[in-house]
Amino acid sequence: MSKALVIVESPAKVKTINKILGSRFKVTSSMGHLIDLPKSMLGVDVDHNFEPKLIVVRAKQKVLGKLKKEAIGKTEIYFATDPDREGEAIGWNLVPHLATGGKKVFRVVFHEITKDAVLKAFDNKHEFDQNKINAQNGRRILDRIVGYLISPVLWKKVGSRLSAGRVQSVALRLIIDREREIKKFVPVEYWQISALLKKEGVHDVLEAQLERINNLKLELKTSADTKKITEDLKARLFRVSSVNTREIRRNALPPFITSTLQQEAFSKLGFNAQRTMMIAQTLYEGIEIGDEEAVGLITYMRTDSVNIANEAIEKSRGFILKNYGEKHLPVVPNKFKSKKQAQEAHEAIRPSDVDRTPASMKECLTEDQFKLYDLIWKRFLSCQMSPAVFENKKVEITAGQYQFGASGSNLVFPGCLALYKTAEDEEKKQDLSFYQEGDILQMTELCPTQHFTKPPARYSEASLVKTMEEEGIGRPSTYASIIQTLVLRNYVTRDRGYFTPTELGFIICDLLVASFPTILDIGFTARMEENLDLVEEGSLDYVQLLRDFYGPFKEELDRAMASIEKTNVAFAKPCPKCNDNTMVVKWGRNGRFLSCSNFPDCKHAEPFPMGIKCPEQGCEGELVERRNHRGGVFYGCNKYPECKHISNKLPVKSSEQPAVPVEVDIDE
Repeated sequence: MSKALVIVESPAKVKTINKILGSRFKVTSSMGHLIDLPKSMLGVDVDHNFEPKLIVVRAKQKVLGKLKKEAIGKTEIYFATDPDREGEAIGWNLVPHLATGGKKVFRVVFHEITKDAVLKAFDNKHEFDQNKINAQNGRRILDRIVGYLISPVLWKKVGSRLSAGRVQSVALRLIIDREREIKKFVPVEYWQISALLKKEGVHDVLEAQLERINNLKLELKTSADTKKITEDLKARLFRVSSVNTREIRRNALPPFITSTLQQEAFSKLGFNAQRTMMIAQTLYEGIEIGDEEAVGLITYMRTDSVNIANEAIEKSRGFILKNYGEKHLPVVPNKFKSKKQAQEAHEAIRPSDVDRTPASMKECLTEDQFKLYDLIWKRFLSCQMSPAVFENKKVEITAGQYQFGASGSNLVFPGCLALYKTAEDEEKKQDLSFYQEGDILQMTELCPTQHFTKPPARYSEASLVKTMEEEGIGRPSTYASIIQTLVLRNYVTRDRGYFTPTELGFIICDLLVASFPTILDIGFTARMEENLDLVEEGSLDYVQLLRDFYGPFKEELDRAMASIEKTNVAFAKPCPKCNDNTMVVKWGRNGRFLSCSNFPDCKHAEPFPMGIKCPEQGCEGELVERRNHRGGVFYGCNKYPECKHISNKLPVKSSEQPAVPVEVDIDE
């Protein structure tokens, strides 16, 4: 019988770790959080040092019962939950329930699920880190206070079942602010002139841009000015006035951290943040490799550190030397600096063994797993390679008082780009090796083009994660859930990875900014993350942090609750159930709906009508907005299930179709 019980979070790890540890240990899973704050109440005593009221999660009571049975007769319990604050707290909260009868308790931490890493972790067992637990408790209590005390303000003003969160509300503000920038943007017209030029004996056409006139920077704002210059250029002689060459060295990019992995997976693979993290989780927890035991292919995927273990660096250098040669191997290993707030005990995301190449693993992986593993493996190996070397050229061309320029580059030595290229590296550059000073060029065509300045782009999965990281909003483990929450709450829609705020999103954001300017301040949110880091370092007491936060917050909360009056939007449509009352627009988690103004005496409700008839022949229904389980919007007939019409876009509204009823604000 095994003498020791090992607790991990995910059941997917159990089999892998059990094989590594052998019969002396019994490995089982907590299935994530078992002990947490109650859902039905705040669960935090704000008057007594913010003491949390932790309970056994109702849906996990059977899991805890099973763990207690597994603990019977064991003399030691090892908590091998994830190597972050949350994992530390998950394990610590289980100790009072499992470590009874004098059982010894140990904490073990590993960042990759391989035999060497797991056995080394058990050789270096230690006590729980109380500072990490305090930091996690501080975050959890902060989020609970904000979410549970602000949400009633939304219920009072907007509608039931709506909710706000400390971090995701700030992320929503980023999306809203960007959308308003786009809406108020006024495009400005400008023109460019390019010349297509030929050199005798050279097949390629050289494209050069007009950059200056009489050595002054070019600004073409009208078609008339552009036409005048174009006509003047037709009679000019084009001559190469100078060719400037310089060597550019492109250093290797650092290995992935959570945010950069999510950005690159979106840009290169089209994966959203949640999908990326789900796939990465399977690669970390263990993959069956033929007849061998399951093994974790990558290190822990929730990290903000670019640190690399020395053993991994040495192994990667050996692989590079063997497969790419000495020129691709720098004399000294490449080192990368993490951001100030990074948890340095963590490692970057890397393959657990570089010898497990993507090609050799392909048969063991799903298509998505292979794509992500290939990305991680190549990025890591390339980070230990020599810089790429480019020869950059700038060709200056004169035509009277007009100066044109053409730029291009040639890759002289691939270095790190032999394995990993960015989108910029993939772009084809002009070959300027044929041109020397004094060359006479024949102009074959002048191409004046009209342009307009463009508004900032909407946030994508990649750019939103990048901005949150740069602004210090959230932490690696939260990016995917923040985005998913905004979509599922109908505050934003996601179209091909780009976010557009909904009408409900605007309403929620504006209300929160007006009522809780401190909470919705990006700088304040970033400083709170920094303070939580100080708690983890042991230099700040988390109860004091909560006290400093709660006083000003409570003042804002009281003002908001006292000043907000609910308004409803009435429709010129009687309630079909009671007939005596008007239908009003209300907001719920799935967006707008119509409800009887006499609620709760009359509980009739129906989807919000779009004022567009169902296009199915013979159907008298109207289209209504619906949402799928991923938060996407589609349109269906309100006569469902009699009519099953659905479409992703609204049909063009005909003049014969009724208009959407007039909306009038009325006090409830």
